[in-house]
This record gives sequence, structure tokens and C-alpha cells, in this order.
Amino acid sequence: MCAELIDGKGMALQLRGDVAHGVRELRGLSHETQPGLAVVLVGQNPASEVYVRSKARLTAEVGMTSFKYELEEDVAEKDLLSLIGQLNRNREVHGILVQLPLPEHINAHAVINAIDPEKDVDGFSVSNVGRLTVGQKALVPCTPLGCLQMLRRHHGSLSGLSAVVVGRSNIVGKPMATLLLRENCTVTIAHSQTQDLAAICRKADILVAAVGKPNFIQGDWIGHGATVIDVGINRVTEGQQGIGKTNLIGDVDFKSACRHAGAITPVPGGVGPMTIACLLANTLTACHRSLGLDDPVGLPV
Repeated sequence: MCAELIDGKGMALQLRGDVAHGVRELRGLSHETQPGLAVVLVGQNPASEVYVRSKARLTAEVGMTSFKYELEEDVAEKDLLSLIGQLNRNREVHGILVQLPLPEHINAHAVINAIDPEKDVDGFSVSNVGRLTVGQKALVPCTPLGCLQMLRRHHGSLSGLSAVVVGRSNIVGKPMATLLLRENCTVTIAHSQTQDLAAICRKADILVAAVGKPNFIQGDWIGHGATVIDVGINRVTEGQQGIGKTNLIGDVDFKSACRHAGAITPVPGGVGPMTIACLLANTLTACHRSLGLDDPVGLPV
């Protein structure tokens, strides 16, 4: 028997509808403001280009203004920082996202922290990470926020559940653990140096896989009836010598996991759509805050 599929695509569609409704309500106020999202892409990474096009299309669909900036691979760091400074000062831009990864000659930490924290809709800046950690109002990283929304929808209350996060990145693992702590889960962060990882995973009511390794989590690592959130998006080419069809697979061996888990997110169609939907939600929230308004009702924070 296969586990229940958690429909990230369907949840994302609903969330984008809520964002679009919020944009219409905002424009109906005396402010006549249209939220704006600026996306900066450096270089020609095919996967990033596809992702950026998708963001731009969905930004326009919910009624926001989409700003797109494409820079050459060899752009000087000072020129990228100058562009960010311009966007920080642009009152029509309420969210700024610099697509990662950046070329090696650019300091990603410097770029991320140059973004105005109130426009940092990715939630990666030291300011937003710090606020989140100490329980203050912050813009929350989109992927962990999307994962949390799926868990809330499936479980209702998460209080008292045991959660294991496999992966300790600043983008997913660490903020995911913080969000789960905020929900009163008992949280374990596991990683490459964890001893007897399989045994630790089996104890989890909630297992979040964010290691970036295809099929890393095996089915028999999953406790009976556990909820599995697979953050991994790995491009794997069938055949030899990189020739053949390219598939997207997660960090969890989906086929074997289905025999143990109670519910699981598919790849694709799980975490990915929710990440983009939460980016749009964060942009609307940032716009509200820039105007001194309360946060939009019903959106994830």
C-alpha cells in the first residue's frame, strides 16, 4: 500500500489564489499600490533560467509587477551590489531575490546581506535569520515555510510530534528546524556526520529530507506511518556517459518510502510549487509592511 500523497501543486494553486485576492484588496485601498518582485539572475544556468521564467510568469498571474535583471557571468561584484542598492531604493520594488548559486568570484553572503531586510523575500539575510531564531517578526525562507504549510495542512497541530531534519543548510535545514521548534515539535537535526542515521530517522513522526543527494533516504529508514517531506530536487540522467532522458528525483527513495510512510510529498509536484507560492506570499507581506499595514490575513508567516 502506498502512502498518501501530499499535493504541493494543489496547495500552491490555492495559496497563489489567496495572494492574488490579497493583491486585489490592496490595490482597492487608497494606496493604489501594486506589489513588485525583482529577480536578479547572474550567468546562464539553464535550470535557474527555467526557474526564473516560472517565477516571472506566476508573479504576473497574481497581479504583481515583475522586474527581471539578467547579468553576465563575469559581472563584477561591485556592479551587482550597485544594482541591489538601486532596487533597495526603488519604491515600486517590495521584494528582491538574487537567484543562487552565484559565480565563484562573487561573495554570496555579501550579496544576500546587501538586500534590504524588509525586501529580503527569500529570508536569507542575517537580519531575517536572526529575527526568526529569536521569535521576532521576520520574512521566513520560502522552502521551509512551504514545508511547514504542508505539514500544518496534513496534521493540523504539530505540537508534541518528533521531527527529524536531515540536512543543516542555512537555506533549508536550519530554518526548518527553527520553524518546527516554533510549532512545539521535538526536533533533531541530522547530517553527514550523524551516527546511525537510519535509526534516528525511524523515530521521527515527521521526516524532512534536505541533503541534496538522490534517493539518499531509504524506505526502511522511515517509521511506520511517518510524514515525509522531500525537499530534494536532483536531476538524474538515465543511461551512461550523461546521455539519455533527464528525470527529477528527490532525496528519498520514493518507491520504497511509500511502503512505510503514512504521507509523502512527490518530486516533482511537492515542495517546489509551494516554494514559489510562498515567495509570492512573502512579497505581498513585505509590501504590506512597507505601507505600515497589518500582515495579509490568511497568508503563511
